[in-house]
Amino acid sequence: MKIVLRSDVDNLGQKGDLVTVADGYARNYLVPKGLAIAASPGVTRQAESMRRSRQVRDQRDKEGAEAIARQLAAKRVEIKARAGEGGRLFGSVTSVDIAEAVEAQTGVKLDRRKLSVEPIKSLGTHQIATRLHSDVEFAITVEVVST
Repeated sequence: MKIVLRSDVDNLGQKGDLVTVADGYARNYLVPKGLAIAASPGVTRQAESMRRSRQVRDQRDKEGAEAIARQLAAKRVEIKARAGEGGRLFGSVTSVDIAEAVEAQTGVKLDRRKLSVEPIKSLGTHQIATRLHSDVEFAITVEVVST
């Protein structure tokens, strides 16, 4: 059955995509949840406009993410934490702490879910992988120092 997606569906497609799925999947899950509608000539034209607006929005988001990446890639973010002997931290530095430190020191607000980090448990310099957009990935340098 051919359907047009009304919102992004994991492992299937993005809003406005025209896809073919099993009849039962469309009738029993996608259509009742409002995730898709059956494809007709009018709906297909509407889907094309959804795809165009998505491409424009995606390009704008990518340009914004690249600007933020250029700004943050050259910076070093310093986070103060209590540490014991041997540089081991009492607790850990998480993505929330990093996002707050980036905002406080650079003025750039990052979503903590965009940071790919295991909790940091030691003093020193760490590289944090950040993915702001599907095509924009860079590293933030985080310096964890003792208070």
